[in-house]
Amino acid sequence: MKIVVINKMLKPKHRDRITEIACRIGAEVCFTETENDLPSGFESPDIVYGFGVNIARTQKSLQWLCVPSAGVDYLMRPGTFANEDCLLSNSSGAYGVTIAEHMIAVTLVMMRRLTEVFGETSHGVWGSPRAQRSIKDSRVTVLGTGDIGSCFARRARAFEPERIIGVNRSGVCNDPSYDRVVSVDALDEILPETDLLAMSLPSTPQTRDILSRERIALLPKGAYIVNVGRGSAIDEDALADSLESGHLGGAALDVFRTEPLPQDSRLWKTKGLLITPHVAGNLTLEHTLDTNVAMFCEDLENFAEGRPLRYAVDRSRGY
Repeated sequence: MKIVVINKMLKPKHRDRITEIACRIGAEVCFTETENDLPSGFESPDIVYGFGVNIARTQKSLQWLCVPSAGVDYLMRPGTFANEDCLLSNSSGAYGVTIAEHMIAVTLVMMRRLTEVFGETSHGVWGSPRAQRSIKDSRVTVLGTGDIGSCFARRARAFEPERIIGVNRSGVCNDPSYDRVVSVDALDEILPETDLLAMSLPSTPQTRDILSRERIALLPKGAYIVNVGRGSAIDEDALADSLESGHLGGAALDVFRTEPLPQDSRLWKTKGLLITPHVAGNLTLEHTLDTNVAMFCEDLENFAEGRPLRYAVDRSRGY
């Protein structure tokens, strides 16, 4: 069995852990920074841990692709796998902490109007106090109650909001951070009572355009939106219109329909929009990287023993 690990962020402890398991199960492993730089003998691996799309597309020998990301929508297209029976797993569950912290950070930046303050102080201007908002006593709606959404809800709870409502497909979530959880069918009823809408949805046919122009209009004047899931979930033009008109109090987007965001996009100059370049997650926090590697190692042992992968992707759902 041959394993290719494509990840330039790994530290010696991570390589040692993967190598130890590979030796124990009788596998060979190589580490590389790109899938275009495979050493001799590893051109047709059995397992890839990393972004090995080209390998998946060309190598029928591939039995399992484990990607270090949570989102897998780019792998759902027909023809992605030369071996249609190839197993697919992701790293959903590794990013909750880092992305939730990002969500809290951008929410506070918007509500405390810190971009305006920093803009003044960076030019040597001692500004005056201005009206601000608070997470305390706000009505928070979390659209997508998976690992990321629930990690955010737990942290938002510490700020004493009026309530936190979770919205998902089933209307069921056992995390006690939510005051109530409803199905997506009730979204139109929840939006008019939402001061902060936190979105962390995967890209599926059901989630694309879920926040349409009509639904943005349902939000009360002064509401805020944070999106860290997929850009396809929001009508970007409608969002920009609502921000420019002053209906929304602000929005923070880490994800966009087209990435990188084109230089001619109107979003760059949209009033009240906080843009970050898809950096809420990634493997830059040691906790995230440690968890990511641990998840792969757990499933590597599962694979070797013929057990189901714990972090397998349900292709019928797209996540």
